[in-house]
Amino acid sequence: MSHRTARIVLTTIDSADAAQRLAQVLVEQRLAACVNLLPGLTSIYRWQGAVETASEILLLIKTEEEQLPSLEAALHELHPYELPEFLVLSIESGSELYLRWLHDSLMP
Repeated sequence: MSHRTARIVLTTIDSADAAQRLAQVLVEQRLAACVNLLPGLTSIYRWQGAVETASEILLLIKTEEEQLPSLEAALHELHPYELPEFLVLSIESGSELYLRWLHDSLMP
């Protein structure tokens, strides 16, 4: 496993319960090796012509490039938002042991 295929996907969600449920499903379905939930986020954004402010939880979803299409489809199906955030970050470098664990965690 190389850092070249490891990815972090960002999404936000509006409640701790929804974040926990979504993270659980993603890990159970092996779409994510790990999901970190970071509460206490305030998002300010434009939506349908108005500036909105919302309390949200940021999810850091650790996965691999091969999982991205299925992960994006699952987010659109399971996420309560009409338009869930789906931003993908490449990994510049990382512990080979951790990256191997990440890879192995996604395998059936």
